[in-house]
Amino acid sequence: MLKHASRGLKLTGVLAAAVLLSGCALLSTPTPPNTYTLTAPDFAQKGSRTRGLMVVAQPTAIQALDSQSIVARPSTGEITYIENAQWSDNLTRLLQARIIESFENANNLTAVGKAGDRLSADYQLVTDIRTFEVDAQRGSAIVELSVKLVNERSGRIVSGAVFHETAPISEVSGLEASRALDAALAKVLRKIVVWAERT
Repeated sequence: MLKHASRGLKLTGVLAAAVLLSGCALLSTPTPPNTYTLTAPDFAQKGSRTRGLMVVAQPTAIQALDSQSIVARPSTGEITYIENAQWSDNLTRLLQARIIESFENANNLTAVGKAGDRLSADYQLVTDIRTFEVDAQRGSAIVELSVKLVNERSGRIVSGAVFHETAPISEVSGLEASRALDAALAKVLRKIVVWAERT
């Protein structure tokens, strides 16, 4: 009887220790970072309706930009990421979605979609993210995109351009950085839509 009782006490002690350890593990779970997104601009004045189908390729970017991290540059040649902050998706996928939404908001094409959406497209918009960061020294958010419009039938580049915009930032935090980058991006996307329509 005593032997059985001692075994029961040992088992109870082991279970109690396991519960305490699991409780400590739950308490030490790191807090997920704050998540931010980007928006597509609205167009109060719609452009002239252009017949045509366009697909938007997923933008390309260097590895430092192609992630959910928000890039901040404290000094020339140095790249860091803002703590406790992230985009709602990888920047290249998020930007692709917002480019498409911008063209949809302008409503000046017959249809626009992703590359691979089985659209018999006339054109493809190819984008490279040159800069998408906060410059801490200058106190500004910088967005620079290189864009090319490609004829889907011939494979030739119809036209290309580089769009650069900035927005002021009061402090290097996730909230302020996301707002400033969103503001700079909105200006770039407006220019891209107008440029593509004219092209």
